[in-house]
Amino acid sequence: MQSWTYCTHTCTTYFTAITTNLIIIIIIIIIIIIIIIIIIIIIIIIIIITTRVGREGKFTCLFSVNMFTRMLKLRLLNAVAPAYFFMATAVTFILHFCFFIPTIFPNPDTSLTASTTLHTVVFLFLMFNALGNYIMTIKYPAESANETAVPVCSPHCSDKVDAHYLLNGRHFCKLCKKVILKRDHHCFFTGNCIGNKNMRYFIMFCIYTSCTCLYSLVLGVAFLTVEYSISFENPLTFLTLLPLSTGYFFMGTISGLQLFLVLMLYVWLGIGLVCAGFCCQQVLLVARGQTWCQMQRGQLVENRSPWRSNLKDVFGTRWILGLLMPVQTVEMCSEDTDGHKQD
Repeated sequence: MQSWTYCTHTCTTYFTAITTNLIIIIIIIIIIIIIIIIIIIIIIIIIIITTRVGREGKFTCLFSVNMFTRMLKLRLLNAVAPAYFFMATAVTFILHFCFFIPTIFPNPDTSLTASTTLHTVVFLFLMFNALGNYIMTIKYPAESANETAVPVCSPHCSDKVDAHYLLNGRHFCKLCKKVILKRDHHCFFTGNCIGNKNMRYFIMFCIYTSCTCLYSLVLGVAFLTVEYSISFENPLTFLTLLPLSTGYFFMGTISGLQLFLVLMLYVWLGIGLVCAGFCCQQVLLVARGQTWCQMQRGQLVENRSPWRSNLKDVFGTRWILGLLMPVQTVEMCSEDTDGHKQD
C-alpha cells in the first residue's frame, strides 16, 4: 500500500512538473509569435507608405523589396548582436562571482585564499582586455579621412546593398553610411565596420573573448562537478549532457538553474571556438596584406609587402604592450595623413 502511494505521489509530481514547464514554453512561444506578427505588420506598413500608385492604377514601389528586406535584416542584426554580447558578458560575470568562486574556492575563515585571488585576477584581466578592445574597436572607427569621394557601385553589387568600391582602397558601407579605409567586413557585434584603423583592436577582442569563454567553460565544468557531482571523465559526457539535462528538466528532476548552467557551457564553447578560428583567419589575412572582401571576390593583392611589414602596419611597433592592455599602438597611417593634406 505504501509503495502504491509512493508511486502515485511520484507520478503526480512528474506530471505537475511537466505540465508547468509545458505551460511556460507555450507562453514563450505565444509571445514570440506576437512579436513576429508585430514585426510583419510594421514591415507591411512601411512598404505601403513607400508605395505609390501609377497612372494606370499599378503599384510602384519606391525601392526594391529585396533591398529593403536585406537592409532591414542587417539593421536588426546591428541592434541585436551588441545587446546579445552585453547580455552574455553580464551573465558570465554574475556566474563567476555569484556561483563559481563561492563554490569552487570556498573561504571557511572568510579570508581570501591564493586560489580565489588568482582566479579573480585572471578572470578580471581577461574581461578587462575583452571589453577594452571592444570599446577601442568602436572608439577608433575605420572610416577614412577623405569622405568626399562619390561612391561608384561595384559590378559585383547587384542589389546595391553591399559596400561600394572607391579609389585608393576605400569603400562605402551602406550600413554604416561611411567611407571605410581598407574595409575588411562589417561586425554586427560592434555595430561598425572593421578596417585598417581598428583591425588590431578587433583581433585582440576576438583573442580575449575566446580566452574568456574557454576559461569560463573550465570553471563551469568544475562548478558542475563540485556542486552536482557530475563526472566529466568520460569524453561522451559533454556530448550527452545537454539532451539528458533537458529531459531531466522536463521530468522535474533538475532545476532550471542547472539546465541554464549546462546550456552556458555549450554557449561558451561555441563562442570560444568561433572567435579563435575567426582570429586565426584574420591574422593570416593581415599577414598577406589582404582583406576579407578581397578574399571573397578572389582579388589578388598587388605589390604585396612582406608579412612582417603587414603585421607591423596593423599591430604597430609596440605590439607587446598591445597584447597586455587595450592601448593605441599604431600611429595614424600614411593614407589618412595624405587625405588630411588633400583636404
